[in-house]
Amino acid sequence: MGIHKLRRFVGTIAELLDRSPREPRLIEHGLEALRELVRDDDWLPDAYAAPSPERYQQYLLHADARQRFSVVSFVWGPGQQTPIHDHTVWGLIGVLRGAEYAQPYAHDAAGTLRPQGNEVLLERGEVEAVSPTLGDIHRVRNAFDDRVSVSIHVYGANIGAVRRFTYPPNAPPKPFISGYSNDTLPNIWDLTRESTVS
Repeated sequence: MGIHKLRRFVGTIAELLDRSPREPRLIEHGLEALRELVRDDDWLPDAYAAPSPERYQQYLLHADARQRFSVVSFVWGPGQQTPIHDHTVWGLIGVLRGAEYAQPYAHDAAGTLRPQGNEVLLERGEVEAVSPTLGDIHRVRNAFDDRVSVSIHVYGANIGAVRRFTYPPNAPPKPFISGYSNDTLPNIWDLTRESTVS
């Protein structure tokens, strides 16, 4: 298991934040690092890639001690999708397995929430960013009705504790705090299990 790849990625994001870059630079370099992380599908422990028949799963993989960022695996069962929702912080998304569609939304001049363009297909190894400055509202769904997809997300906060909103049709925004699907984290710090680190 190549869990050292996750450890290296966490270190890269922490270093970017230590240098306090502005958001465009953070997103640019963060996407490069995430692209490298999702390039190979040999590091995510099975427990953090397990689907549920009820709903998509959001597994916390790492939370920065100062809550500057979090890394999460989203596991999409066949046909599963999110409601329309926002994030309120920057986010990076990379597809590790399968594929997913994201439909962006934005408020028009009258304040009505409307789809923006067509759904965006992200396939294995592809990455994208969201943020309040880039576009922060979307709905995401598994591109497949017959298999699981897994994506890795990085957020500029402890995303499971952030008060955000869903946007039900013909109703006011509804506040929510997502939490996480797991109670334990993968141990990325135990070096005794690794004979060599590449």
